[in-house]
Amino acid sequence: MGLVELVLETRWLIVGSLFILYFLKKFQAYYRLRKFKGPLSCGFSHFLHTKAVLSLRCERWYKEMTDQYGSIVRIGPNALITSSPELWAHINAVRSPYKRSDWYYHAARFKPGEDHVFSETNNERHDRRRKQMLMGYSGKENLSLESDIDLRVLDFLDLIRNRYLSTEDCLKPMDLAKKVQYLTLDVISTVGLGNSFGMLKADKDVNDYIKSGEEGLWVSNFLMGTGLHWIMQIEWVGRLLGPSTDDLKGFGKMMATTGQMVAKRLQSPTNARSDMLASFIRHGLIGNELWMEAFEQVLAGSDTTASGIRGILLCLLSNPRVYKKLQAEIDGAVQDGRAPSTGIISDAQLRRLEYLQAVIREGLRIFVPVVNIFARDVPPEGDEVIVDGESVQIPGGTWIGYSALGMHLNKATYGEDAEVFRPERWLIDDKDHLANMTRVNDLIFGYGRWKCLGQTVALIEIGKTIFEVHDELPLLTIVGLDILTVLEGAA
Repeated sequence: MGLVELVLETRWLIVGSLFILYFLKKFQAYYRLRKFKGPLSCGFSHFLHTKAVLSLRCERWYKEMTDQYGSIVRIGPNALITSSPELWAHINAVRSPYKRSDWYYHAARFKPGEDHVFSETNNERHDRRRKQMLMGYSGKENLSLESDIDLRVLDFLDLIRNRYLSTEDCLKPMDLAKKVQYLTLDVISTVGLGNSFGMLKADKDVNDYIKSGEEGLWVSNFLMGTGLHWIMQIEWVGRLLGPSTDDLKGFGKMMATTGQMVAKRLQSPTNARSDMLASFIRHGLIGNELWMEAFEQVLAGSDTTASGIRGILLCLLSNPRVYKKLQAEIDGAVQDGRAPSTGIISDAQLRRLEYLQAVIREGLRIFVPVVNIFARDVPPEGDEVIVDGESVQIPGGTWIGYSALGMHLNKATYGEDAEVFRPERWLIDDKDHLANMTRVNDLIFGYGRWKCLGQTVALIEIGKTIFEVHDELPLLTIVGLDILTVLEGAA
């Protein structure tokens, strides 16, 4: 009997055996995490999670899961999600044995096989790179950080005052959401590269940087959600389908412009201007690594900050009571000399305005700027953790992410009105309750080993923008700023 005949003769046995093996594999995957609550289908399939990711509203689904099943939920055969701030802090601790999940972070690579500080999943390499960049981001070696931000905020105010102030006789519609993104891109290019992209002065999306960035993020999200991110890591596929520095506009043009700015900066001594790039260079970043980190900071530092500013402005415009109270605090500060009547307010002065700081915290909580799952791999030996006062064993090799809305809109932490914008919750006398809310709220910028490097830059930029633009808001005819726009930016 030949091989073909043998296969035909036993075909049903082969098919049956394969089916049994498939069933056993699925059952084994289900059995590993059987103790964790969640939709039954998630024990066997990624369908519900994939559907949520591709909908671009996955953060809402994550919240639905943690609201329904508790603070740790199964969302896939080998996947968990948590809204527990204590567990998430444990996972992200400085010496945590957890690591970033390849399937999630490698989708953020610009070039096949090459990592920057955000896409790096090896803990030792990540820690080494982060250490090289920390001083530049913190402002300790970036002496012009605040003054550079001031220049761009002035450009933003000039744009508003010269082109978009409406009167009773002449309405001038302003897409505030888009202009805010011009601001954040001009800020990060100035702070990070030494030169502004010039979007505010041109009042347009220069070289379609924003448009191409949105398209690129959509593609990355699709590849990540479908598990196809590995395709773009094949070198020839990446060269064929990915952006190129020879492109005349878009993502590739932004890559080329960043490269040119970095090359120009390398020609100047680092002691001539102590900026972010100079700090990176002094701490050993050179060549392609320097370019990768410079480009990554432009992408990561603009969209996220823009989402934060948009969310806070939307909250203010939707809550006249809060707007008037903030206006009163700012007016009082100007009148008694705690804030300037001309020029841009300093970061030190901003931090002393209690109600403004409460508005910023509350706005970032209601509209979390980054709602990504930030998946982490449980160490091979597994981990025993405490969740809601109970000991839980998480098997090694599982990945676990976080539910941003489930955590930051949690009634147990923030009270029954957790989903309501109410800055006064940050101005209470109960020090213990305030400290607990603050600890959870700080997790918006990450924690420990993977804490956001750009937090200092973002908070200075957000504070100055909200303070300086508040006077102009009643005179603007605003379009393009709504809940949908804010949520799309965060997602």
